[in-house]
Amino acid sequence: MEAVLARPAKWLLPLLGLILVTGGLLLLGWIGYSAWKPGPPPYRYQLVEEGGADKFAKLGLESWPDLKIGKYEVRVDGVDQPVAVAHVARRGDAVPVMLGWENRSDEPVAFLDGSPSEVATLAKAVAKHAPKEAVMLAWWDTSRQLRLLSGRETIFASHLGEPFIAPAAWRARSGQIGKYENEFWKASANAEEQRKLQRFADALTGEAEAGVAVLRELAGGREAYVAVQVSDLYRLGLMRPERLGVAYKDFPVKGDMHGPIGFVKRWMRDHNYTAYALHELADGRVRVYFLADAKSGKTLLAQMLPLTTSRPAELQALQLVFRHGGYWVYKIPSALPSGG
Repeated sequence: MEAVLARPAKWLLPLLGLILVTGGLLLLGWIGYSAWKPGPPPYRYQLVEEGGADKFAKLGLESWPDLKIGKYEVRVDGVDQPVAVAHVARRGDAVPVMLGWENRSDEPVAFLDGSPSEVATLAKAVAKHAPKEAVMLAWWDTSRQLRLLSGRETIFASHLGEPFIAPAAWRARSGQIGKYENEFWKASANAEEQRKLQRFADALTGEAEAGVAVLRELAGGREAYVAVQVSDLYRLGLMRPERLGVAYKDFPVKGDMHGPIGFVKRWMRDHNYTAYALHELADGRVRVYFLADAKSGKTLLAQMLPLTTSRPAELQALQLVFRHGGYWVYKIPSALPSGG
């Protein structure tokens, strides 16, 4: 799979559906057909298994025996296989929280790929490194996961549904999809959190010093930490294409990464991209995110992530405290005194 999420003046935004895997053409055709069918949303969540953490031992959630976990398949009429698989958790009568997502179609549906075991490791690290009175800043879906598993306060507690993630053929039905998503996740409108999400997007796509100042503003004077992941490049590429030009391509992996790296570098040169970062997926593929230009590499988010042009451990504006898999966690320092 390949896609470009870049500035509209230079590329179509977003140019999705450049399918490179032959086996995916039929699936994409059904997805495209479903987009034009009137009526309900083009997909549905179907519960296939439910239980406690002990029933889902491979997810690494044994430290949270009080959670009720459901495995859902995302189904499209006329397609034999699910287009995505989700693991959803809730505590008591609280709203459901997405803990893991595996896309099985050629374009992402609703969420980006994420591993429950990586989320669990992240939550344990946050509980260890961040004091109980600290506040966590992260994208809204990561924030909800951390709130559920770490017990730390987050600036986002609601299902905000941005950016809209769906195959290009479904974009005309965004209203129906958004309504269905809100109903499934029991989301209610939260104008204040939506406003903060826009400010958070501005912070991550601004330059380092200005971006960190906005993060401090969002923290409201409290001790604060910020968590980002490589797939945030995709999210912010959709929301702020004029600031962050992003493309991605999936590469198959057999054995170690040395073989694919040569193809990645060649792809970057052939398309005049300026940097890349890797995100391992669950099915023997690695998703490589590319930056379209040097300006994109100057954004705070790009400097926080392990792109080939970045040095996160040396970032002066933030203090790196933890990294695991695709996640990087930083402490937000208090503002320097005047003249400091």
